[in-house]
Amino acid sequence: MSFTFKGKANKILEEIIAFRRELHQNPELSGEEFETSLRIQEKLQMHAIPFKAGYAKTGILGIIRGSKRGGTVALRADIDALPITEQTGLEFASKTEGIMHACGHDSHAAMLLGAGMLLNEMKEELEGTILLVFQPAEEKSPVGGASAMMADGVFDEIKPDVIIGQHVWPDLEPGMVGVRPGSMMGNSDRFKLIIKGSGGHASMPHTTVDAIVVANQVITMLQTIVSRNIDPIKSAVVTVGKITGGVAHNVIADEVVIEGTVRTLSDEVKAQVKNRFIEVVEGTVSSMSGTVEIDYLDGYPATVNSEKWARRVKETAISMFGQNRVPEVAPSMAGEDFGRFLQAYPGVYYWLGCSIGEGQKPLHNPSFMLDEAIFSDGIELMSQLALDALSQIKTGGMND
Repeated sequence: MSFTFKGKANKILEEIIAFRRELHQNPELSGEEFETSLRIQEKLQMHAIPFKAGYAKTGILGIIRGSKRGGTVALRADIDALPITEQTGLEFASKTEGIMHACGHDSHAAMLLGAGMLLNEMKEELEGTILLVFQPAEEKSPVGGASAMMADGVFDEIKPDVIIGQHVWPDLEPGMVGVRPGSMMGNSDRFKLIIKGSGGHASMPHTTVDAIVVANQVITMLQTIVSRNIDPIKSAVVTVGKITGGVAHNVIADEVVIEGTVRTLSDEVKAQVKNRFIEVVEGTVSSMSGTVEIDYLDGYPATVNSEKWARRVKETAISMFGQNRVPEVAPSMAGEDFGRFLQAYPGVYYWLGCSIGEGQKPLHNPSFMLDEAIFSDGIELMSQLALDALSQIKTGGMND
């Protein structure tokens, strides 16, 4: 079936932007997206899109069955917000203190709804099934909502032949499409260290084991893992993001808590960093007469795109927008729960440029904003990908 969605989103754009703004004003944290879920369900009902709800508590599965038999394509969007106080000054800024859609999940949910609306209008011509996956708790690493949705049977009745995820990306100009085969996003692990020494009077350090000094040495030694143990050609990041310790200026601390994250692009490097991390921490603390509790949490796996489906995104995007809108991109070390879907099903994850230009802030920043003009591109590209993927599944084209 030869059909293009180019220009088809114009008729629904006003509704989709309004819905995105509604979600933006009423953000909810991971696992607490009850009102968000209800509003999405109401929208699906309004547009006669069948769905099932309750996966991972607040997740939703929209189901668009074509009139003709064929494959199954799943389109996924995340719906949760972050514990961030918004500082954008937008007229539709968050009305909930301390919670903000600073990662664009409001726009993901709205664009997926838009794609569902367009695809549902032509279900009589569809050869196969389209699944709309509204996933909660993407930001709740290392648990996440993807595994919980699958454990709750989201795909038990209808298994996707391919799953496709789209994420707004402020590092790309508006409407640019970034995709690559292989690792798109990194492994995302977390750690918490409780370093214990022996406290005492600040004037008598020789009678103590200073947990702050021990922690300082641990932090310094952790930086040698990447610089001295990992092949410089390969990627790894060890970041300490939080330190808590001490009670007064004249008391030597007996305990310090260190929290941080480890990012890698391959499982091989992940294992190497994890093993060395434990060796370095235990060895450093022991050498300074302290003790340590290590809580290393294996988080989201790397988001690894199928070569076949990455090629599908690139070719569809080029056909719709032109070669100059599909630049070569490097992978990101950021983590993404979508990687767990890709461990279970073939698929692809791509970025949609959303930069507002000068003054653009990164994802997870309290002043993060995006260019809403990209919504038509995002809706039309997702819709076209669903259609092109069904066709590809039918013909068996673009084999790996």
